[in-house]
Order: sequence, then structure tokens, then C-alpha cells
Amino acid sequence: MSDLFNEEIISQATHTKWAGKTVHFARETDSTNLWGKRAWREEGAGHGELFVAEYQSAGRGRFTRRWSAPPDSAITMSILICPEFSPQKAPMLTLVMGLSVAQAVAELGLEVGIKWPNDVVVSRKKICGILTEMTMKQDKIGCAVIGVGINVNMESFPEEMADKATSLYLESGHPFDRAQVVGLVMKHFEENYERFVQTEDLSGLKPDYEKMLANLNQPVRVLDQNDPYEGIARGINAGGELLVERADGTVEEVNSGEVSVRGLYSYV
Repeated sequence: MSDLFNEEIISQATHTKWAGKTVHFARETDSTNLWGKRAWREEGAGHGELFVAEYQSAGRGRFTRRWSAPPDSAITMSILICPEFSPQKAPMLTLVMGLSVAQAVAELGLEVGIKWPNDVVVSRKKICGILTEMTMKQDKIGCAVIGVGINVNMESFPEEMADKATSLYLESGHPFDRAQVVGLVMKHFEENYERFVQTEDLSGLKPDYEKMLANLNQPVRVLDQNDPYEGIARGINAGGELLVERADGTVEEVNSGEVSVRGLYSYV
């Protein structure tokens, strides 16, 4: 299943002030995150530039898991961000993008949620993965790239993934215009990023994020190597940490960089 998908088509579908206003497209690259960082370092690429590839040979997910998709079926893209805020704030960009993708999918008519911190899920299965990486310039952020992989028009998944992954096509029964999906994600990301930089935290986005949070008020298992435990997810704080209430009523602030969280009865 293929659609028209190139620099010109994506640009025409993206109606923003700066997010994805400049589009770079390749049939194949190592990874869009690596490509974006190279373009910043070697070619002076700037804030908001978008790098889209039909296929990436070295795509990675969180905790360096490999991520790949059949050609003509997915969106693999990275947006370049050149922020003023401190490096400690950068992990929150992943949640800003997760919310943006979820809002775009909702606008396409699907019931969608976020499995904290950034997995976008439909029917309790993963439809999108996000990976943010930074390049430092002295003690400041030189650039950050937010990589996004969205399962759009896949018609099937390998058996080992079928119970955890899905696509917009499988959930709706019809194919989607990938350029339109990119445009919607960029629209929501631009709005959410501008709200984020006003406070340099997620306080302004917290209500919208929690509305989408599939784990909210659900039992979860926190896979902490030193102290695994179970509790109830109660939302996020302004820093994007998951608030988990233990059986004794104490509330833990869980950092996504350190631990993984699973639903007690399913992936979510």
C-alpha cells in the first residue's frame, strides 16, 4: 500500500509557522535522528526543520531497541529543535511530542491514549514510538532531535509483535494519507511546544496529557531494578514524572529515564 509521499507533498500538507516548515526527504537514511544532527552540525540546519525518510536502516527506540518498518507504510521523521532551556528540561520534549501525536490521531477519528511516558496506543496496542536525543554545545543544548515513528498503513505485523503493535489502517479499516498525518502532528507539536517553553515544564500541558493518559488510575508495575513494586498511576507532575500511589498511600515520582512501567494486566 503506497501513497504520494515526498518533500513537496509533505510541505503542502504542513500549515505551521515554524514546525516542519522546512522539510527534508530521503528514500533511505541511517536514522532520521542521526540525519538531523548531522545537518545541524555540518550544514547549519535550524530550529523546526523536519527530516523524513521512507526507510531507516538504523532506527532505534528507547533503551536502544531497534525500530524498523516496511517501506511505504509508516512515518519515520525527526524534528530539529534549538532551544534556550537547560539540558535537564530536554526529556520533557518526548512527552510534548507524545501528546502531539495522540492529538493528531484523535483528530483523525480514532480513540487514542498515551502509555506513559510517550507510547501512543490505540486498542491498548502501540501505534507510535518517540526518541529524543541531544547534542551539547559546551554546557548548553546545541540541538535536540525528536524522532517519531508512526505505524500508519501497515496491514500486518510479525507474530511476536501482533499483540503489542497496531496501525492506523488496522484500527480504522482504511488507509491514511501520510503527509496529512505529518501535517497534523506538526500543527499540534507547534502549539504544545510554544506552551511548554512559556513555563519550561509541563504544567500548561498536564490537563491535556492526563486526559490522554491510558495508565491514569490504572494498576501498574514499576520495573525498578532495585525495588520493583505495584501501585496505581495518578497522573504526572510538572516535570513529566509518573505519580504512582503505593498500597500504603505514599506517592512515588517515577522517572522514565530510570525505570519502565507496565500495566498489571496488559502492555498498557
